[in-house]
Amino acid sequence: WLDTFPVTAQCVGRFFRTDGKYLGRVYKEHLSGFKHWEQRQHAHEWMLLEKNMGERLSIDETALQHDLFTFLSNKDGHGRKGTLVAAVKGTTVADVTRHLEKIPEESRRKVKEVTMDFSDSMMSIVKKEFPQAEIVIDLFHVMQLFGTKGLDAMRMKLKRANVTELKREERAFKKRQERNARNRKKYREKHPPRKSKNGKRIGRPPKRKNEKFEPKKLSNGETKADLLTHVRYPLMKSPNNWTDFQKAEMKLLFEIEPKMKVAHGLLCALRNIFSKTKDKKIAKKALHKWYKNVGKTRIREIISVRDTIKSKEEYVLNYFNNRSTNASAESFNSKVKGLRTQVHGVSDLPFFMFRCAKIFG
Repeated sequence: WLDTFPVTAQCVGRFFRTDGKYLGRVYKEHLSGFKHWEQRQHAHEWMLLEKNMGERLSIDETALQHDLFTFLSNKDGHGRKGTLVAAVKGTTVADVTRHLEKIPEESRRKVKEVTMDFSDSMMSIVKKEFPQAEIVIDLFHVMQLFGTKGLDAMRMKLKRANVTELKREERAFKKRQERNARNRKKYREKHPPRKSKNGKRIGRPPKRKNEKFEPKKLSNGETKADLLTHVRYPLMKSPNNWTDFQKAEMKLLFEIEPKMKVAHGLLCALRNIFSKTKDKKIAKKALHKWYKNVGKTRIREIISVRDTIKSKEEYVLNYFNNRSTNASAESFNSKVKGLRTQVHGVSDLPFFMFRCAKIFG
């Protein structure tokens, strides 16, 4: 490989001194083949690897250099070579489809299944570019939607209300302190303190002027706001996976906030539909029954989640055809982020995309 670039005594000496920057520059400019890469000129905008097209794809987005890139990946690649199909800057339908249309229509029509999240733009891209593909909305994003926009939204709403109430109580406490101080001052003006023979003051000792406000504590010694902070993660889990400490906290939470218990029960019911049901028709009936139970709660956050799932019910239920998820895309994203971390950020975007093409293409 020394024949690929000019060899001098100086460069050989620097090589064997293991100069990291020098080795990186030599690899990039001479050894890697980056200079002769056919997609180098447009890699900062888009990159296509048509040979990696398959029948089962995943689509997701990842941030690179403060911009979102849409990554299309082949499930059969399993995160190794042959995984990356396309990378396009942006997530809008017009930007992505303009470059995906460069893939031959015959190849795009062979795609049978595409997994994705709840993104409307991703769904429009898939419908336009892969008309024969079955769209599957990822199971984990369904559960995440219920967790973040449902349970967590309820939790934060209760926490904000409690913090507001505590501030109101603290203001009232300070006003009461100031009023009592004024009353004591008036009383002392009319009734001078009596002293005993040894000079000690007689009567109740004076109160501290800097007495601190103490919020009301629960039976476990925490405030309600602290409890609502600590139950963030147990709320997303099944009761079977709670630790003893979490069980005690959740029991206390359900006692003071019964609606949280109802909402958590609906989360477990939705999880059971996906984990224990195998037939699509049975799952559809169970999901419609779950819709009715959600409507009875009259909890705005949970009803909003139900409406989102209901609007894309067809694509959610497609999970039961092959039990496909978007885990491959999430795994691929984590590998891209791991590579980005390994190189301490993306300074040269075309070269980073070249490396992605070499590793995953």
